[in-house]
Amino acid sequence: MEGVKLDRWGYEVKTSSDSCISVINAYYHQVLSYGRNRKVILEAPVLDKDCVLANILAAHFLSSSDPSKAPSLIEAAKAGIEQASSYEKAVFEAVNYLISQNRDDDVAVELHSKVLPRNQQENFIYGMLAFPLLELGRMADAEDAAKKGFEINNQDVWAQHAVSPNLCHVLQYKCQYKEAVQFMEECSNAWSSCSSFMLTHNWWHVAVCYLEGHSPITKVREVYDHCIWKELERTDAIAVEVCLNALGLLLRVFVRGKLDIFEDRLKVLAASLSDQANWFMEWHLDLLILWALAFTEELPKAEDLLKGLKFRLSKMNEKKQQIMQRAMLLAEAMYEYGRGNEKQALEILGPDFDAYSFKIIGASDEQLDVFNEVWYTMLLNTGQVTKAIESIEKQIPKREGAPFLWRLLEKGYKLTGRQEAATIGERARLLETAYFN
Repeated sequence: MEGVKLDRWGYEVKTSSDSCISVINAYYHQVLSYGRNRKVILEAPVLDKDCVLANILAAHFLSSSDPSKAPSLIEAAKAGIEQASSYEKAVFEAVNYLISQNRDDDVAVELHSKVLPRNQQENFIYGMLAFPLLELGRMADAEDAAKKGFEINNQDVWAQHAVSPNLCHVLQYKCQYKEAVQFMEECSNAWSSCSSFMLTHNWWHVAVCYLEGHSPITKVREVYDHCIWKELERTDAIAVEVCLNALGLLLRVFVRGKLDIFEDRLKVLAASLSDQANWFMEWHLDLLILWALAFTEELPKAEDLLKGLKFRLSKMNEKKQQIMQRAMLLAEAMYEYGRGNEKQALEILGPDFDAYSFKIIGASDEQLDVFNEVWYTMLLNTGQVTKAIESIEKQIPKREGAPFLWRLLEKGYKLTGRQEAATIGERARLLETAYFN
């Protein structure tokens, strides 16, 4: 058909520009491989300003990198929607909904639900499928999906990042930290072409495994310096993607009382995030920034961020407000925690806090773990020892190989004078010496 081209999947796209299609295909590859050059899609609307697919995909990219510029591209896509192909209309509907402030995640999933049957031999689809299956607790299904993706292409970062008997998430979940580190480091040569987020997130996993496995804290600091923070030296680095993983790691280090070994790194990191241009991209990052700004005594900035989150919550529809109210409570608690007001933070969260029910902030179970650790330590520090012991004992069967949980339990037992404290401490010591020594 005149004025219609086929993309790499064979779908019709309303455009007369071969160059526009080439750019769209390049963007597909960058997104699916977590590549560093996703901004290539910004060339597509320049090559064909009327192409619906070009405009909506460019808006999708900008929604997470420069949100203020996305609306004009969405409007440009809307203007041509009547002349667009059925594929473009479907993509427009799905993406426009995905980036909307009031999206319902169930609807968003439904709009994407027809992808898998058309991609039976595409490795990326199985890696992407494995991750949500893991987050839903369907370990066996997730393992099968990741193995399938890894068999098709063992360089697929989605499959490497997801799960299978030898992949990172399941090993980390099973507290097999040494094996997880070995696997990830063997894969690390494939990461140099990855986006700032995926490269530093994979190294975040390595650092967390070192930390959980009680490796010397200097090993964790080396990963932070040379594999996470160093990413910012690259001219094509996306700073907020680096900072999300850097902050997530430093909060874990802080909870374990090791932050002094990192000297002024948190202050440097917090200063880089005091610019409002880095805020309101995702709730998980904002919560970590709140803690960092409050802890480093950048209180006016922290208060501005907190007020901004409350304002955005007020603009959501009623259903979305009800869902995100929990995220707002966690934001307020992390602000108070950063200021050292642990009793106030606990009052905000209430007596039944469980970080795993806060996936609405856009974090995985492994990323949410640290908020549970914050909860346990605040309970212990404020004298609510019985509640702390009860919460930790409930968590330990899920992570029996995690030394830090046993150390927290040991502390609780000591504070209550229980004789089992010595046995618990010995269990923690044996785990600590087992992994990297």
